[in-house]
Amino acid sequence: MLIQRPADIPSSEITPKSVYLQRRQFIQNTLGLGALALLPEALQAKSSDFPRLKKSPYSTSETPTPYDKVTNYNNFYEFGSSKSAPALLAKYFKTTPWSVRIDGAVEKPGTYTLEDILKPHTLEERIYRLRCVEAWSMVIPWVGFPLADLLKRFGPTANAKYVAFETLHDPEQMPGQKSRFSLDWPYVEGLRMDEAMHPLTILAMGLYGETLPKQNGAPLRLVVPWKYGFKSIKSIVRIHFTETRPATTWGRMGPDEYGFYANVNPAVDHPRWSQKTERKLGGGFFSSLFKQETRFLNGYAEQVGHLYAGMDLSKAF
Repeated sequence: MLIQRPADIPSSEITPKSVYLQRRQFIQNTLGLGALALLPEALQAKSSDFPRLKKSPYSTSETPTPYDKVTNYNNFYEFGSSKSAPALLAKYFKTTPWSVRIDGAVEKPGTYTLEDILKPHTLEERIYRLRCVEAWSMVIPWVGFPLADLLKRFGPTANAKYVAFETLHDPEQMPGQKSRFSLDWPYVEGLRMDEAMHPLTILAMGLYGETLPKQNGAPLRLVVPWKYGFKSIKSIVRIHFTETRPATTWGRMGPDEYGFYANVNPAVDHPRWSQKTERKLGGGFFSSLFKQETRFLNGYAEQVGHLYAGMDLSKAF
């Protein structure tokens, strides 16, 4: 019998998590719960951490990226600059207890526990494309709820034109924050209020039906599917409503490379590479050799294009 170590198995041979979970349901329906319990543990898929998920009509019909790619190929500079560093260095990151500070131009400021934030909301599974500025993409089944549902609870005032988000700053837990060549911490991102209130924008706390892995931004992260991945800030500890546009982390570090809007736009090149094509991860060896055309607004132009009517997106990039 041929035994392969994980490193020997090409991604093309790894079963997508969604298929794996469907196989478990098939076995359960065919054999019954009693027979399922007799199967070796290694053959039983973990049941969902969110058993009552609502399926969202906003999901793409594309095949999701295999779970191992989603959880082992990440940008999370708080844990290092390489794609593999977050999965290795975030193992002992403490995500409980967790709280989020709400302040600025809002009627109900305060510090809220994660339970306070999540309790009233109906969770959905949304299969979204994630496009990174380095010209690679994934398709991920996120678990979350519309950001707008949360923001409305706190009562933004008429002065709230933008909303800013901050990631936890804790160098003892996040070794990437200790580097001399790292970013200006804490990590800050922001959206215009109409972008934040759009129904496509979600707060996520899970993926593939499971609790969000630490390297993917646990316990709470933003997902804005028509923008480049760096806008989808991770491990959020502060939400700040403001009248003026917030100074974002990558905007300060490289204003000629990382604009505030960060909309996926193949017509606007990054100064160091083209954005016209992208490489979809997880499709196997041969698919990784070929690039596909990048879609305007990451394929969500029909839903969000009106937000930018009349704007020159080659300048407001």
